[in-house]
Amino acid sequence: MTPELTYLAYSVVLLIAHVLVQATFSDLSKGIGWALGPRDEDREQNPLAERLQKALRNYLETYVAFVALALAVTVADAGNETTALGAAVWFWARVVYVPVYVSGVPLIRSVVFFVSLAGLGLMLIQLL
Repeated sequence: MTPELTYLAYSVVLLIAHVLVQATFSDLSKGIGWALGPRDEDREQNPLAERLQKALRNYLETYVAFVALALAVTVADAGNETTALGAAVWFWARVVYVPVYVSGVPLIRSVVFFVSLAGLGLMLIQLL
């Protein structure tokens, strides 16, 4: 399997972890009774759960591009050290992004986000 597809598989694991952690913290912040009930009324969640939700939303915004690039690189047989590095940079930046975002550190969060975009750029450049 190519490195890009390997990171694509890892990214699915990361997505599942993201969803499980975000949902758990959201439900806990809103109350177990509410989480197990019909959820008819909206409830506010605590700041930690809110940050996890925003981090998940941000992951999904870049995830589509990563999936497309990983598949395109593989189908076009354009994979090389640069695309493998791009996939690794994107993936590991996304792993780091969650605790950085949750901690509330503004500048570092933005830097990590742009590092993940640089990983996508490394992959894209090989296709153009």
